Amino acid sequence: MSSLTRAVASSPGEGLHTRAFGTYLIRFTAAVTGGGMGLFEMNLPAGEGPPLHVHEREDEFFRVLSGRFSFRCGKDAVELGEGGCILLPRRVPHAFLALGEGENRLMCMVTPGGFEGFFADVDREQPSTPEAMAALAARYGVAFLPPEKDRQGAA
Repeated sequence: MSSLTRAVASSPGEGLHTRAFGTYLIRFTAAVTGGGMGLFEMNLPAGEGPPLHVHEREDEFFRVLSGRFSFRCGKDAVELGEGGCILLPRRVPHAFLALGEGENRLMCMVTPGGFEGFFADVDREQPSTPEAMAALAARYGVAFLPPEKDRQGAA
């Protein structure tokens, strides 16, 4: 990881637009931030969100930009609306779900950076099987937990 030596800015709507589990706008990549972080926005339809999963490499900070979301992390669960924030630590199983009927937008910062590339890879590679998706996620240090574990809750 290198040091960031200058300001980095992103105008509204500026960044890499991708489609993966909704629409994503990647604002800052690890390459731009010296590896320190990645920053992206996501817009998810109601009822959508990732299954229970674990990140080995990065912590995730979320801020709800619009709509409403439920978050699970370990044994904790919380619902957040516009302006709400949550920090999810690496190596702890977590999931989230868009609840609002209208627009459901999140901003996510990952530290260190790098995971933001996952969404561009999903958009480009279009993995068509759970095995292909799991292999792509593994390249980013992410593991999806089996549905049985999801039903039992994160332990």
